[in-house]
Amino acid sequence: MNQQAPVKKNDEIYVHFEDLTHEGNGVAKVDSYPLFVPNALPGEKGKIKVVKVNKNYGFGKLMELTETSPDRVAPACPIYDACGGCQLQHLSYSGQLQIKYKQVKDVLTRIGKLENVKVHPVLGMDDPWRYRNKAQVPVGDREGGLIAGFYKHRSHDIIDMEACLIQQEQNDIVVQTVKKICEKYGIYAYNEELHKGTLRHIMARYGHKTGEIMIVLITRTKEIPHKKMVVEDILKAIPEVRSIVQNVNAKRTNVIFGDETKVLWGNEVIYDYIGNIRFAISARSFYQVNPEQTKVLYNKALEFAGLTGEETVIDAYCGIGTISLFLAQKAKQVYGVEIVPEAIEDAKRNAELNGITNVEFAVGEAETIIPQWYSQGINADVLVVDPPRKGCDETLLKTIIEMKPRQVVYVSCNPATLARDLRILEDGSYQTVEVQPVDMFPQTMHCEAVAKIMLKL
Repeated sequence: MNQQAPVKKNDEIYVHFEDLTHEGNGVAKVDSYPLFVPNALPGEKGKIKVVKVNKNYGFGKLMELTETSPDRVAPACPIYDACGGCQLQHLSYSGQLQIKYKQVKDVLTRIGKLENVKVHPVLGMDDPWRYRNKAQVPVGDREGGLIAGFYKHRSHDIIDMEACLIQQEQNDIVVQTVKKICEKYGIYAYNEELHKGTLRHIMARYGHKTGEIMIVLITRTKEIPHKKMVVEDILKAIPEVRSIVQNVNAKRTNVIFGDETKVLWGNEVIYDYIGNIRFAISARSFYQVNPEQTKVLYNKALEFAGLTGEETVIDAYCGIGTISLFLAQKAKQVYGVEIVPEAIEDAKRNAELNGITNVEFAVGEAETIIPQWYSQGINADVLVVDPPRKGCDETLLKTIIEMKPRQVVYVSCNPATLARDLRILEDGSYQTVEVQPVDMFPQTMHCEAVAKIMLKL
């Protein structure tokens, strides 16, 4: 017999919120049936309207609060309710750090079955605003003018914005300036439905330590009307610009970048520092968006690696070499592997830029290259992984268990897949010693963590 949901669509009911989902929705339960409600916080009570009913869970809309959390604050951003960029501006920053600690602790227990692992308090920011060094903003047309902003939650409607409070202010200035200049020269925004128009996205990159700015115009067409004047006007308005790049994406797709990238003015890269290491950043480089907290995260990874200068280290998923170059300062030799060829080119260039010679990079899947290295006699004392959200490939985890490096440092952007992978390593003669969450993305539900894992002797 199919069990009936205890609520129906359009019901208005009073509920008590117990928790937050990974998307930042409040969780209330009616006879063990969960209802997910945006803008509600744990400990609060209120009236909701049921807007959707599925078999195992439903969604509600907050109508009124009868009891509010002491951690509730007024969102600082005027378009917070409409924009889908942040999820936690209505929660105090100390409350955000507590929620993220709980999130990491819960998944380690529930998914990883790791009851006794030491989880440290989350390392947060002194000022949890204006931290993002990269903006990628879709452009649209409205009443004859251009708009630029983030998408409304779960839609492709652009919310026009003057400023984003988690972006570096320089990126806001770039987006607004470029929008006005393109409008001045009659450049039309891309229309998704008609697949017409020119300008799809404006992207800004800002060197946090160097002050250098890169602007990327992502277009449907190869030609930009009045291109020379557009470039001249940008340079007059924003003297810190070091690079203006065009990326052409002629496809009907939600993917931001196309295959063709060309420099319209200046350098192909801008430079920035994390700690004392200098990085060259191109239009399509993967580079951490919160450089201040990246340094905190990498310093913790370096501390967990416990290097003395005698170790061989393998960095799986090495990207443009950010962690590899940090590790190389304290290791005998570092080997980095990454599947994206352009990232490996960037990694080699960054090693050269810093005069670091005890590091080698290879293109390929970590789960293919690392066993090859192992068969050639390259045996890691320490292995560092920093995988994408889906976590480590199972073959790689098996290789780690076979290779038996004395220590594994796992840098994670998804606590759930971290917990799953730690369980596999624990079942294969490793022990998770401690986990340090780091808040890389204040005002959002995302949380990074770094785990120290030792071989059981």
